[in-house]
Amino acid sequence: MNTQLAMWGWQTLYLFEALVLSTFIGFERQVKHKDAGTRTHALVGVGSALFVIIGKYGFIDVLAANVRVDPSRIAAQIVSGIGFIGAGVVFTQRSHVRGLTTAASIWMTAAIGSACGAGLFVPALACTALYFLAVTLLPFLTRLIAPEFSNDDILRLKYRDGHGILRSILSVCSSHGVSVEGFSTRKSKGAGDGEPGSRGHVVSADLEIRGRDSKELISDLSEIDGVISVTRINNND
Repeated sequence: MNTQLAMWGWQTLYLFEALVLSTFIGFERQVKHKDAGTRTHALVGVGSALFVIIGKYGFIDVLAANVRVDPSRIAAQIVSGIGFIGAGVVFTQRSHVRGLTTAASIWMTAAIGSACGAGLFVPALACTALYFLAVTLLPFLTRLIAPEFSNDDILRLKYRDGHGILRSILSVCSSHGVSVEGFSTRKSKGAGDGEPGSRGHVVSADLEIRGRDSKELISDLSEIDGVISVTRINNND
């Protein structure tokens, strides 16, 4: 009985580690405004860990001299099965493929969860650290070494509706040699959506841009009459 309780304790610890590490990865994705965030990654990590635990311990009661169990068979299906979730976050927009990094993060979360379920604490922790190294350091190095190959940015603007401001925004982007790959807009009623000095409708727009560094662009866009605010959102997939 004590042996069984100890085994259950270790299995619970495996699941808890999978939950913690996968939640960290999901939180990084959610901070970057991706659809697959904390909950999705946490469930993928814990589910993968549980599948591995089932493969290792779930069939002990049926073992006999003429019964052979391969504990890796269930775990092997995780690799192909997780592809359905990853495919759901990948989409094509204006000939650009989006969501690949998020799909890869789900795939890696499944691998980390599987490692936790197998009791491989150190490799799981090391892979989590390597994930954050890849998503934080590599984009910085790309911008530093070859900015023309860096990921697109998203500029989030708020401006007053009905003054042809969007045309002025696109014109300023063009003058900076920046191409607008796509944009989405939404209106809010009231006195400027809480912004002082604005009246009527306020439009909130997300512009996907590709080109040079956007620091000077943000400064020039902020000077357009009617533009309330401009913020930059990193768009690493």
